Amino acid sequence: MKVITDIYRSGKKEGMYLYVRKGFDLQALPEALRQQFGRAELAMSLLITPNKTLARADASVVLKAIESQDFYLQIPPTGISEGYMQNIPNDKMGKHS
Repeated sequence: MKVITDIYRSGKKEGMYLYVRKGFDLQALPEALRQQFGRAELAMSLLITPNKTLARADASVVLKAIESQDFYLQIPPTGISEGYMQNIPNDKMGKHS
C-alpha cells in the first residue's frame, strides 16, 4: 500500500505531528483530537510506503492507522530512557569538587 500523506505540525505541542491522506479535511477528525492538537501547520507532503524510513514512526504502523481511522498521531518522546546514563562513559562525566 502507498499513501500520499499531508503531515501537520501541532501548534500546541512541540514534536507532535498528524499524518493524514493528502487533501483530508481536518474538520472530519474527532473534536477531542483537534483540541489536543491545536492549530495544524502543514509541515510537508510525503509518499509513504511500508518500507519508508520515517524519523520517529514505523511506516507500516502509520499506514495501518490511516487506513483504519483516517489519521496517525505522532506524540513527542517523553523523558529520558532509563538506560540513558549507562550509555555515557565515566571519563566523559565531569568531576564535581
